[in-house]
Amino acid sequence: MAASRLQVTCGHLAGAGLVPCAAAAGGKGDQQKEEIRSVNFPTQRQEILRWNGWGYKDSHFELNKDGKVVFLGDRYAISNVVLPHMREWMEAELGVDMTKLSPSQPALPAIPPPITHEAFVKDIVGHHGGISADAEDRVFRSHGHTCQEIFTLRHGKPGRVPDLVVFPLCHDHVEAIVKAAVKHNVVLIPFGGGTTVTGAVLCPETETRMIVSLDTSKMNRILWIDHVNMMARLEAGIVGIRLEEKLAEYGVCTGHEPDSQEFSTVGGWVATRASGMKKNIYGNMEDLLISVRIVTPSGTVEKSCQVPRISSGPDINEFILGSEGTLGVVTEVTMKVRKIPEVTAYGSVVFPNFSDGVAAMREIAEARCAPASIRLMDNEQFQFAHALKPAATSAIAGLIDKLKTFYVTKIKGFDPEHLAVATLLFEGRAEDVEAQQERVYTIAKKHGGLLGGEDNGKRGYMLTFVIAYIRDLGFEYKYLGESFETSVPWSLLENLCRNVKDRIRREAKNLGIRHKPLASCRVTQTYDTGACVYFYFGFLYEGLADPLGAFHHIEVTARDEVIANGGSISHHHGVGKVRRRWVQETLSAPGVEMLRAVKEHMDPKNIFANGNLLP
Repeated sequence: MAASRLQVTCGHLAGAGLVPCAAAAGGKGDQQKEEIRSVNFPTQRQEILRWNGWGYKDSHFELNKDGKVVFLGDRYAISNVVLPHMREWMEAELGVDMTKLSPSQPALPAIPPPITHEAFVKDIVGHHGGISADAEDRVFRSHGHTCQEIFTLRHGKPGRVPDLVVFPLCHDHVEAIVKAAVKHNVVLIPFGGGTTVTGAVLCPETETRMIVSLDTSKMNRILWIDHVNMMARLEAGIVGIRLEEKLAEYGVCTGHEPDSQEFSTVGGWVATRASGMKKNIYGNMEDLLISVRIVTPSGTVEKSCQVPRISSGPDINEFILGSEGTLGVVTEVTMKVRKIPEVTAYGSVVFPNFSDGVAAMREIAEARCAPASIRLMDNEQFQFAHALKPAATSAIAGLIDKLKTFYVTKIKGFDPEHLAVATLLFEGRAEDVEAQQERVYTIAKKHGGLLGGEDNGKRGYMLTFVIAYIRDLGFEYKYLGESFETSVPWSLLENLCRNVKDRIRREAKNLGIRHKPLASCRVTQTYDTGACVYFYFGFLYEGLADPLGAFHHIEVTARDEVIANGGSISHHHGVGKVRRRWVQETLSAPGVEMLRAVKEHMDPKNIFANGNLLP
């Protein structure tokens, strides 16, 4: 039946608006396959990415010869721009002494030799694009980007790491690798971009079997693009930003832009049930996903048709979305695509306070006129963003900035210690964007908002891609920081934000942390019934005997406060190992047993033994 369907499909490719891959079309498809192969990172990712921090090795914050903070490199709009206010803010608000460095260890410490299994390695010969037992390759795939993981890399020694890294090239390779793992009782941990902040790729310390990191980075093709039905078939290892670049050559996009877009992969988006900053137009991952192919120890799972909706019992996609590598390896994904928008416009609105901003966002959501993205910063976030503002490019520009500040604070009477700022991103046809701007800004003004201009909005979205680098700067000066997110009904949002920030400050004080911790939040995604809230917290750990212990305590109690105030365990980061303790409270005991039953049936030998999700 499958062969018959393939033959029929291939016969219609030319007239269906499809861009085929070689496997489906042959001949001309061989050339097309190469044209739409994404370019990911090298096998030795540590050649260009930091082994002990976020992002690219050539991009980071540091003090220049004048003692001012500057962001090095040439990859971002903020690169090589002096930030004259940042050092002052860090010293005053965070309590750091920027004359005292706490540098990372210069190189990885020695790790134990790998557990080997020659029969497994022999069985996968011809079914991969390379393997590596190199210590650096193994350590790079042993961690994600929680504060604890990076701090340990900087100052400690990694725990259990994979024994081997395997690089499949396609779905068939993954099937062969999984079959061999089942045969030889070898553990597999899928690895995509490694951007997880839930401990999802950490190896269980007590695992005595050989652990293989299955790195999907070489599975980076766009298999086809269907311009009639507006969908694309993708391999799971494509990095988000490379995917959008390649799709743009064909006039389409997915619109899925998580903050980790530079490094995260399509497979990771499915495995974590991800969300992007432009979800108001394009949807979350569950909205974008049409079908998914996953290789489990019991075989390959996939729907037999790619249709807009189907009523065939419980949705198989929903079992796979958010499964976090516990059931198998996502290999191929069919996603919705849209035409590239004609217009992209930025904006910003200044509100007298956070409460007014929340009220405006709720009304915008209720009116169904939300732009592609709208994000509201509380006052602490606003102060932080202001510290990242570059020096004025001219005397005129500096004067204009002062006049704007005078107008907002003196003429309009906004208190700089209470105001909140929303950044906005509009996309679509020119006439639609114009109409949407009018509706959004009318609602914002009703709630006391003042238009803050396009430049501030654009700068706010630019900072999305560099904010993770700021935590690494904090590490240099004994400052620990982290972000976490939740979703909450509108009626509970303000109380939750206030109570969680208060709890962070209270626990820090009880632990003897000398300087007031950072505790801030922003509303990042809106829905009819509520919103996603991101929290940022951090503290100076100088003088603490157990910095990570203090950090863990504050993080856990903050999450307890989220749950107690009606928030969710996670909006889009997932559970991993960090949030397992709240899963049963969230899903109920029978709900957890339902998930466990699926896991045990599909993976009776626990080959995918990363320890995620299930308590």
